[in-house]
Amino acid sequence: MSSRMSEEEQKPPEKVANEYHKYFNGKLSTKSKVPVRKDKADYDFSIWYTPGVAEPCKKISEKKERVYDYTNKKNMVAVVSDGTRVLGLGDIGPEAGLPVMEGKALLFNYLGGVDAVPICVDTKKKDEIKDLVKKLQPTFGGINLEDIEKPKCFGLLEELRKELDIPVWHDDQQGTALVSLAGLIGALKFVGKEPQDIKLAIGGAGAAGINNAKYSIVGGVKPENIKIWDSKGILSPTRDDLKEGDYKFEWAKKTNPEGIEGGVGKALEGADACISATTPGPGVIKKEDVEKMAEDAILFACANPVPEILPDDAREAGVRITGTGRSDYANQVNNSLGFPAVFRGALDVNASDITDEMCIAAAYAISERAEELGLEEDMIIPSMNDQETYIREAIAVAKKAMEQGVARVKLTDEELERGVREKIESSKEVTQLLMREKKIPPFPE
Repeated sequence: MSSRMSEEEQKPPEKVANEYHKYFNGKLSTKSKVPVRKDKADYDFSIWYTPGVAEPCKKISEKKERVYDYTNKKNMVAVVSDGTRVLGLGDIGPEAGLPVMEGKALLFNYLGGVDAVPICVDTKKKDEIKDLVKKLQPTFGGINLEDIEKPKCFGLLEELRKELDIPVWHDDQQGTALVSLAGLIGALKFVGKEPQDIKLAIGGAGAAGINNAKYSIVGGVKPENIKIWDSKGILSPTRDDLKEGDYKFEWAKKTNPEGIEGGVGKALEGADACISATTPGPGVIKKEDVEKMAEDAILFACANPVPEILPDDAREAGVRITGTGRSDYANQVNNSLGFPAVFRGALDVNASDITDEMCIAAAYAISERAEELGLEEDMIIPSMNDQETYIREAIAVAKKAMEQGVARVKLTDEELERGVREKIESSKEVTQLLMREKKIPPFPE
């Protein structure tokens, strides 16, 4: 690789992203997975297309479940977005959200061996998105809802999970929460605190924040020890803007029955840990707020593209362990550690759902791998480069699916591990092979 590229690698990603996205015209292409021989292409096409293709069509027509045997449905996921809440950029529309969905598909494939297709829809109406996703079910083995605004995303996920017989997942809810829980478990082990003993502050009361609270409770944190804040302050049953039946009101009653009010500083007062996914910073969480946290405090500032408070500022204010959603800081608490492996595990056993219990199993698999690697202040969660994390996580998810009865395929431990390893390793190897052969061109000079 050229010396120019070595210099480029040192530049902030946002400085070269426009050039590289335009140079490569996006991040995805469709390539064959079956042999087509140069000297026998006509014959091979007659197998893969007409007349040969009619035979598997007839088999599926007799029993539609055979689609999993004769097509790639079992490994296909649709990444569906309306572009209304794109990572820190807000409602920028489906076209502007497409680079993110392509990136998601890239991570699905490279990290999990999953074939993902970005589908950005030109509607903001929940029922229209729901109808479209239901109509996609014959083609895809799973659905990843992405960057859809609240509260629409809550109902959409809940309804589709009930009405479809393939896994439906909203990464901003389940993915964020399981990875945050994994990081929290590792950080608490490092500082020697137990989940049931800590006070936890949650930044944001949207899809990410509410599920961070939900999964933290499953992980052992007591509801009454959690304080959730939004743009108007701590969720409290005494707030005039929260009404009975509203999801925020219900969470206010669950986490703040005594009705404590205040802003970020009050929420962080005495907190042992904070998980925030709010507005991009810096300065959204201030040093003077962080100074109010407990000794050996943990702070995950996960807003994208810039964390609510920069890690150096948080540490100067007394925080022991910091994490962000970015790869250029220590402790990347990012969804990319979750969704590729979760879907790998779910797809390999042909699961009909991705349950909360499967997500929790993934979180514990991640935290166990971090402990095995050796917990440190700057390594309380594995990096995206640790392939074994994804393998362990996928296996844990698949086993939980079989245990819960949502798996249509039963595999032995040996079959499961072999299949997961082969798919994840193969995807990486194919990419590296194409790069070596210059079929994926090098970065521009």
